[in-house]
Amino acid sequence: VDGVIAVNDAYRLAPWATALYAADAKWWDWHKGAPDFTGRFKFALGATKYRDVQVLRRGPETGLSASADALALGRNGVYQSINLAVHLGATRIVLLGVDMMVGKRSDGKGLSDHYFGHHPDGSRPQFSLCLQRFPTLVAPLAALGIEVINCSRQTALTVFPCQPLEEI
Repeated sequence: VDGVIAVNDAYRLAPWATALYAADAKWWDWHKGAPDFTGRFKFALGATKYRDVQVLRRGPETGLSASADALALGRNGVYQSINLAVHLGATRIVLLGVDMMVGKRSDGKGLSDHYFGHHPDGSRPQFSLCLQRFPTLVAPLAALGIEVINCSRQTALTVFPCQPLEEI
C-alpha cells in the first residue's frame, strides 16, 4: 500500500492513513478538525477554519479536474477522493467500504446511509444521484492508465470492476 485516503469518518478506522478527506466545513466542525488523525495530510473542499487542513477548489461537476488544486464534485466524497488520489499520483485505486446504499447501522439499531450513522444535522446522501456521476470517471481514468477496483463486500457501485480484497 503506497497511500491510503480515509474519507470522512473512516479516519476513525484508519487514523494512520496517509490522508484524510472530507468535503464539508460542517464535517470538520463536527470533528473539531480531527485532531486524533495522525496521517500526513488533511484535505477539504472549500473553506475551513482549521489551519492544518489543505483547502481545494470546486472543479467540474463530473469527470476529473486536471487542476491540482481542484476536485471534480460528483456529489460525494468518494468521487472527490478518487480525483484527489489522481492528483497525489495514484495509478491504482482500491475502494473499500463503498457500498452506496442504505443499510443497517454499525450499532445494529435501524437503518443508516453511513457506516457511522446519520450526520448530526440529519443530512443524507442521495445515492441515486451520486451513482449517476461515477460513469463520468471511467474514460478519464482509463485515458490516464489508472485502474480502479471496488473491493467493497456489498456495493451498488458497479462501474468499476469488483473483486474481493483478498484477491488484490
